[in-house]
Amino acid sequence: MSDVKVLVLVGSLRSASINRQLAELAVETAPDGVRLEWFDRLGELPFYNEDIDTDDVGEPVVALRQAAAAADATLVITPEYNGSIPGVLKNAIDWLSRPYGSGALKDKPLAVVGAALGQYGGVWAHDETRKSFGIAGPRVVEDLSLSVRTTVFDGKHPRENAEVAGQLRDIVGKLAAEVG
Repeated sequence: MSDVKVLVLVGSLRSASINRQLAELAVETAPDGVRLEWFDRLGELPFYNEDIDTDDVGEPVVALRQAAAAADATLVITPEYNGSIPGVLKNAIDWLSRPYGSGALKDKPLAVVGAALGQYGGVWAHDETRKSFGIAGPRVVEDLSLSVRTTVFDGKHPRENAEVAGQLRDIVGKLAAEVG
């Protein structure tokens, strides 16, 4: 049997983002039989506009949709911006939701995790991300979540926090097990 392919989308473009570090950790520690493929080009996507969603849509959109179509599941790792979902991630959701009713992630399992500075570790953004993706077509796995306050890392890479590393690896494994 081939590996389960999990698409990784990160809602932060900042190079030193804890959420980007969580994505690195997820890739590094994926369980046997699970291959994570990080689509690291969300910043290249134009703002969603149905007028440009044609056969000539730009290459970054084509690449995103192809990566999503090739994936068996999706892991979304996102911070919280002003109590909500980062714009770059919402834009990706909009592109992936088309064509309406049959986007590339339709019915595939999806989990949302991440870290944020706020008191609740990004839980509001994670809830909004789950809601938007749920409407867009993937099968959101509600009980696979991790919301961490960035302060728990004390300036260190998340791989140095055994508890978070273990939880993330467990989530990736359970997400892969959701592939039907």
